Amino acid sequence: MNTTTNVLSSWNCSSLINSAAAKTGKTIALSLILIVSLVGNSLIGIIVYKTPNLRKPINYLIANMTLSDLLFPIFLLPMRLLHLHVDSWLISGLLGQILCKLLAFLVEASSLVSVQSLVLIAVDRFGAVVVPLRSPLFSRKLCPFFILTTWIVAMAVTSPQLFAYKLVENPEEMKCESLWAETFGEKSLVTYMLAGVSVFFYIPMILLVAIYSIILIKLKKQAHPGEQSANAEEQRKKRNRNVLKMAIAIVLAFFLCWIPSYTMLLIKLFSAPKSFIRSSCSFEVCYTVSYYLAFANCAINPTILFISSSNYRQGLKRLVN
Repeated sequence: MNTTTNVLSSWNCSSLINSAAAKTGKTIALSLILIVSLVGNSLIGIIVYKTPNLRKPINYLIANMTLSDLLFPIFLLPMRLLHLHVDSWLISGLLGQILCKLLAFLVEASSLVSVQSLVLIAVDRFGAVVVPLRSPLFSRKLCPFFILTTWIVAMAVTSPQLFAYKLVENPEEMKCESLWAETFGEKSLVTYMLAGVSVFFYIPMILLVAIYSIILIKLKKQAHPGEQSANAEEQRKKRNRNVLKMAIAIVLAFFLCWIPSYTMLLIKLFSAPKSFIRSSCSFEVCYTVSYYLAFANCAINPTILFISSSNYRQGLKRLVN
């Protein structure tokens, strides 16, 4: 009886998630994310490149993050849109195999580059606010080296995906699938994913909370209510506060968007496929919503930058005019 109930529940859930209305909603959501992300992140990169007063380490790091975010609308989101309406992988042969591997590899690398960029931005703000009299922690000459390092580290960590993902061709359909167990062994997947989530998500989250807490405490001690000095030092502090608000908003958006998907991933790793949690309809719905929320982050970042930074708004005006 329980088995029959579970099967019926699973069927009802599947029919709900894959219904015409659900597909329409997903298509609209992915299309909006794709357009806003592609246009917004491209504009941020162009503005940083064309605006001399934005050519500073923090803006280079922001541009690095927007570049990594662009991998989503260029590679992942078009494929997700396609797969909503076409079940089979469309490109066969060597090209199809390469695209299958690159898709997983570049998307994973993108999120790791974003996390590292957020940490470097926090360290840059720490230097500007907490130890302003010392030489900058990231000079314009050293910044390209750190940016290159974020990509090298991300690609090294995600390189196993190049071997795990393969194009599986059947007479009925083709699918791009992760064959991790066959490639590296089943137990290694849990170790790899747990290490990756810990080192590149939860530890950076704790580190960022600590760094920004120290910065906020330092700024609070520097504040002098009632003083209205227009000297260079006060202007510098005001600029630091504005940049800090923008940086914290980007960090909050990133973790709020990605925490649900990483949480669902951990639940999937540590629960049996037929367990009560995994077999429930609410899990399937939450799993789908969490990944769409993660995709949305690449569209939220440029929106935050344009809302919170007058420099980017002015740069956009100059670009349009």
